[in-house]
Amino acid sequence: MTSLPVEHQVRCLEVWGGTEAVDRTLAVPGIDAWIFCEPYGGHSSGGDIHYVSSCFTGRVARFAVADVAGHGQHASDLADKLRRLMKKHINFLDQTGLARVLNQEFSELSQEGRFATALLMSYFAPTDHLVICNAGHPRPLWFQAAKGRWQWLDDENPDTTAAPNNLPLGLIDPTSYVQFSVPLGAGDLVLLYTDWLVEAESPSGRQLGETGLFELVCAATPRPAGNSAPAGAQRVDPKVVGREILIAAAAHRGNRAFDDDRTLVLLHHNATPVPHRPIRGAIRAIAGLLGLAGD
Repeated sequence: MTSLPVEHQVRCLEVWGGTEAVDRTLAVPGIDAWIFCEPYGGHSSGGDIHYVSSCFTGRVARFAVADVAGHGQHASDLADKLRRLMKKHINFLDQTGLARVLNQEFSELSQEGRFATALLMSYFAPTDHLVICNAGHPRPLWFQAAKGRWQWLDDENPDTTAAPNNLPLGLIDPTSYVQFSVPLGAGDLVLLYTDWLVEAESPSGRQLGETGLFELVCAATPRPAGNSAPAGAQRVDPKVVGREILIAAAAHRGNRAFDDDRTLVLLHHNATPVPHRPIRGAIRAIAGLLGLAGD
């Protein structure tokens, strides 16, 4: 399965994203992604944060989505912290340390009891595994192309004897964070979003909720023609599926304006191998990180 045309190829040692409005497809080795962010009220930036990074060799890609309680400078400060820390941890598959430091730093920034939820995902290209650390964020959804069905992306074997963990950032410091992993198959999709989606209200005041979201996502996913074609046989454009989700959510709202920041990230696993990186390319990547070389 080949990757789809994208608007931005994330380079090694790059951290891409922020709090600004965006509607763009991008790629890292093995993953095509569509990133959509629309700050509330038509503002240039909001309280939702999105970042994508790629490690030195291109083998570890990280996707981060956070939802800050409040907007303005408070969200901007955390976005700056998150970018700096993602760059610091860019070569590490384990992201629990990143979550702990984020929690500590957000606790120091936080005022008036504000907090943030965050979802950190790292894709390890050599084994096609997705590693997930969820800090109090809405549950992601996973479409397994080989089975042709969606499911909630949860830890199937949580440690029920451990103290409470994976709390939202800034709520309690210190807090421990744990992660789990799942193997991705070719054509799989993973949906990340902020709480605007599950909290979207119909004109009668009924929230979409997780049940409604699940039904909406299932209806938005393209199906192969006929019963003979396997569910993962076709290439699925994450931008097309993502837009169908946005349209369906707007219809649930009666096409009224939304009253929150909106962020939606859809990952498509194209399962392409990590390209060989010659020593000259590695040197250029380091030089770029240090500001010693241009694009």
